[in-house]
Amino acid sequence: MKGLNRDAITAILLLVLCGVFFWQTFNIREVPFSQVGAEVWPRVVLVLLTILNLVYLFKSVTEPRPQAEPLSIKGILRKYKNPIICFVMFFLFMLVLPYLGMLVSGILFVFITQTLIGGASPRYLLVHALIAVLAVGGMWAIFTFGLRVILPVGDLFY
Repeated sequence: MKGLNRDAITAILLLVLCGVFFWQTFNIREVPFSQVGAEVWPRVVLVLLTILNLVYLFKSVTEPRPQAEPLSIKGILRKYKNPIICFVMFFLFMLVLPYLGMLVSGILFVFITQTLIGGASPRYLLVHALIAVLAVGGMWAIFTFGLRVILPVGDLFY
């Protein structure tokens, strides 16, 4: 064992947090006339998170530490380019949502984000468009027709 690094400490804290959350599932009130208790889904998710955290802890303890590169704005932007793109695109999605509605703005959000992160060759553009339309359109159809949830329509298409 090479010692605890930041990743190992983070994994231990996450494991403790999963344990506390699992313990709290015993306080979830039982719903009458239900076949499956209300505590089942949170426990399933917490067990999966615990397994992933155990893998994270194992990898952080057994693998060698990566070499630290000097701290610079350019290095940070290069390292975190994809998350920054996702956050900026989500902010723009939230800005255009009242105007374009859930369906159109969701499709644009997924398509543009995939294109910025995954490349813009003609083949990729077609794949990105298919994924955006099928994923967002499918979820929109499930919520609109299956669950009868009214999603934002938008001012431009109302």
